Amino acid sequence: MELRHLEHFVAVAEERNVTRAAARLHLAQSGLSVSVRALERELGAELFVRTARGVDLTDAGRALLREARRTLDSAAAAREAVARVRDVVAGTLRVGTEQCMGAADPFGTLMEFGARHPSVDVHVEQAGSSLLLERLRQGRLDVAFVAGPGDSSGLRLRELAREPMVLLCAPEHRLAGAREEPVEPAALAEEVFVDLRPHWGSRQVADAAFDAAGVRRVIAMQLDDVHKLLEVVGRGPAVAVVPRSVADKDQARGLRWRALTTSLVWEVSVAWPAHSRPSAAVRALLESPRVGGDRRG
Repeated sequence: MELRHLEHFVAVAEERNVTRAAARLHLAQSGLSVSVRALERELGAELFVRTARGVDLTDAGRALLREARRTLDSAAAAREAVARVRDVVAGTLRVGTEQCMGAADPFGTLMEFGARHPSVDVHVEQAGSSLLLERLRQGRLDVAFVAGPGDSSGLRLRELAREPMVLLCAPEHRLAGAREEPVEPAALAEEVFVDLRPHWGSRQVADAAFDAAGVRRVIAMQLDDVHKLLEVVGRGPAVAVVPRSVADKDQARGLRWRALTTSLVWEVSVAWPAHSRPSAAVRALLESPRVGGDRRG
């Protein structure tokens, strides 16, 4: 049984979709399907049931998934042991991050990390923070840069940066007044908002704050792209609540931002599983200068 077949099987099992798994593994979909079929032939059992939406695990597939993950973890530990003897940090680092994380700058951090540790194969996945936290708990990610008040059970978090949330609108909007005049949440009750989907950290911060103020927001459009959100705000009349750093982006040039009287703080943290020993690659990332080195979460 080849490790690569197990890696391919685990990717399909986690993604529940051959196309997404192939993209994650940087493989052709046909090649991935051949690999899975070869594993099924070797084991003498079907591992997946094909459905209209993708694939589901069979009973045999669910049994194999537990053992496959354990086998791959053991293989990674073996590679790490050899790398330690050679005084080299090696292996695979699966990193999750939201888009546009402000001062935390995950991509700058990972580029510096890659330059220092070229033997580490870094895989990056973008999604909203609540999805990233769940994937950490599932073992699908090793570490993630997250924001907002998501469920951190079973995880360790180390804060990296924080900044206020501000109201963003088009220059012709009625609220495009002086920045030094904070806006009351109650004054926004009749506004139409554009926002990110609920699994994004900034959306969770805004929802919690407006709920606490007793203001029901009308969200006309939900997106998964910060730059598209800025484009929609620029066309008016919708407004948005965003981290301050987003209001400073080139794509926000010409828009107006206003502070809010309610203290909305957007916190960015690095998260990793609490109940398993981090790999050498994870430890090296957590000890890197941008992530905090000797600070403890």
